[in-house]
Amino acid sequence: MNLALIIIIVVAIILAIVGGLNSALSWLLWVALIVGVIALIAFLFRVISGSRNT
Repeated sequence: MNLALIIIIVVAIILAIVGGLNSALSWLLWVALIVGVIALIAFLFRVISGSRNT
């Protein structure tokens, strides 16, 4: 897995925790979900494109 993807996933988890603890920052939960989905799509795209090349 790419180092950038790991960093994005860690940031998404941290944002989800912070957003869950403080209701005033609930928008961080949405940011974390969006970033997590983008990281998941990027990871799946790499897996699918990698298996096509072999």
